Amino acid sequence: MATEHRMIHLSAGGVSLVLAFDGDRLPRVVHWGADLGIVSEDELIQLDRARTVQPFGTPVDGGMAVSVLPEASAGWPGVRGVEGHRAGASPSVRFVVTATQLDDRPTPWAQGVVVSGQDVAAGLDLRLEIEQSESGLIRIRAAVTASPGTSAEISTRAVDIDVSAVYDIAGVLPVLPVPAHATELLDFTGHQLRERSPQRLPFVHGTHERTGHRGRPGFDTGYLLCAGESGFGARSGEVWAVHSAWSGNQRMLAERNYHGIALLGAGEALEPGEVRLKPGETYTSPWMYATYGNGLDAATARIHEWLRARAHHPGTPRPVIVNTWEAVTFDHSLDRLLTLADAAAEVGAERFVLDDGWFGARRGSTAGLGDWVVSPEVYPKGLWPLVDHVRERGMEFGLWVEPEMVNLDSDLARAHPEWILTAGGGRMLGAARNQQLLNLSDPGAYAHVLNQLDALLNEYPIGYLKWDHNRELGEGGLPPSGRSAARAQTEAVYRLIDALRLRHPGLEIETCASGGGRVDLEILERTDRVWGSDSTDAHERLDLQRWTNLLVPYEMLGAHISSPVAPTSGRALPLDFRCAIALFGHMGIEWDLTEASSSERARLAEWVAYYKRRRRLLHSGTVVHADVPDPSYRLHGVVDEEQNEALYAWVCTASSTVWPPPPVALPGIDPDRHYRVALDGPITAVDGIATHWGAPLEWLMSGGVELPGRMLTSAGIALPELFADRAVIIRAIAIDY
Repeated sequence: MATEHRMIHLSAGGVSLVLAFDGDRLPRVVHWGADLGIVSEDELIQLDRARTVQPFGTPVDGGMAVSVLPEASAGWPGVRGVEGHRAGASPSVRFVVTATQLDDRPTPWAQGVVVSGQDVAAGLDLRLEIEQSESGLIRIRAAVTASPGTSAEISTRAVDIDVSAVYDIAGVLPVLPVPAHATELLDFTGHQLRERSPQRLPFVHGTHERTGHRGRPGFDTGYLLCAGESGFGARSGEVWAVHSAWSGNQRMLAERNYHGIALLGAGEALEPGEVRLKPGETYTSPWMYATYGNGLDAATARIHEWLRARAHHPGTPRPVIVNTWEAVTFDHSLDRLLTLADAAAEVGAERFVLDDGWFGARRGSTAGLGDWVVSPEVYPKGLWPLVDHVRERGMEFGLWVEPEMVNLDSDLARAHPEWILTAGGGRMLGAARNQQLLNLSDPGAYAHVLNQLDALLNEYPIGYLKWDHNRELGEGGLPPSGRSAARAQTEAVYRLIDALRLRHPGLEIETCASGGGRVDLEILERTDRVWGSDSTDAHERLDLQRWTNLLVPYEMLGAHISSPVAPTSGRALPLDFRCAIALFGHMGIEWDLTEASSSERARLAEWVAYYKRRRRLLHSGTVVHADVPDPSYRLHGVVDEEQNEALYAWVCTASSTVWPPPPVALPGIDPDRHYRVALDGPITAVDGIATHWGAPLEWLMSGGVELPGRMLTSAGIALPELFADRAVIIRAIAIDY
């Protein structure tokens, strides 16, 4: 039903979003944050009235109104919600709301609002969608349509404009306000092997903008732009955050002005001329996801709860993977791979993934990309000898692909050079990693890749694709004009993945982009796993996985156990430490197990078996972190929904200035129940624990302790002094469970 509302209150999962409609203007946000409870519309009107500040010194008389899509026509001097023009005309918009529909939705989206609007003078129609999940997560997107208008509408225009002209979209950016006490920002930067490195800064006057033009979010993506109380952490401090669910060029910003208004926004970064709307054509922005919580853990939980409520979320136990890349690289000797598969089965692996080098002329990085056919040179009998061997040992078979890329030395490039993205005037892009980009928006190129991958999946029992993306778009454009291909390429990739999954139900796909270069909530709508980084160094992976986990739950976060010396860093690390870090994720192995000793394989098998025993909890529980003040230590864990049990990792990364560590509170458990706390897993009380001069930690060495949850979460307990790059696993289980 279509009903007009002056005030709309969306409330779910402990979060309220209150929208106000002033006459025919677009909705503005009165409150986004903690749940306001059950309130009447009159109380909401009074709240709006009471929160309206004096209209002093504003650009227009009567004060400014900042809608979910800010407009200069409402007096807002900052970022515009819709930017564009028709050959320089209609640069400013003033949408009039024509309909508002409040919509109750099936899970996981509890409710939503659809606002229709029109700017007759500019010749634009608008559809604004605002949704709230049962977990309290908010998402917003806007669709702008170039509309010629009816004859009656045209007659109302004060100035005659040519609405048949193309409307150039420069940007569509939804925003949400945050309160004055959100004075600190957190977002992310990074590079290959060190993705999602946090950076904090004060939320001062002006605009903090993170824009990427890489054709993917990139290693240095802002990822999740957070604003919160000064010093907010995992367990304390209100925090508001937004994310651009888009796998191409992204834009996120935080803006604060001297009128006391602070906003967070997220969307797509459009290149000049990239989106040009003819009459009747529509541009739809990516979803902006917005989460709130008292501490980052609470904000994260709302995202994870929504992901897990989706019908297509990975629901089967996450299999232990052995990936061949670091073991064999391009050396695809069948005998070597068969021996590796035997070793994988011996330690308990459940999925064997053949990485780069199996196809076409791909004997190195300079040739073969684009030819997705099994190499008769390397595999004269096809993949069947390896596939059969793997499956006979109880493992699923997976395969690496990079469908968006092409080597110039390939059958595809020689046959269809017109399918390769170029710069303006047909100029070839500079090579990156010896490869070019295939124009998947070209129907012929798209069909070629789809059919080759489909044929592979039909011929072989492949249950899993590792989908890589190893070069950035840069100036990549659509031939012959060179107009930016970023959006078209991203949409084509979505269609390609969707088509393959429709043809092959049950197929699982991992998103990889030179590691963690393409991690966002829209790619997660069509993939089952994230390869967070090409770094398999557990020391680096600890924080990398912690911050990737802000969006990506452990069951979707690939975490592999590397060889004793990590090839990406040269750092030597103990096996138990490598396994303990990989435990909190979707466990895999990136190691030539044929070179592992019998004792290493036996110990690895213990960890694999332990992961299998605990993965139900690890992959369904709520993620928690202690705000440990000592930077040398970390405590992270998961707690099941009923708070019956919790599993924590206590990790040391460096020698501390404090010795021994002071007591630490165990987060997430029920304060009104009693728990038994003890070591868990393969690491015993003597492995890696610094028992200086024979002085052990008494409660730990004696088998554990039983305490009320309130003591554990408030007073805390002493945890062991560890050598650097060591970890222990601790389990808390309710006594009445």
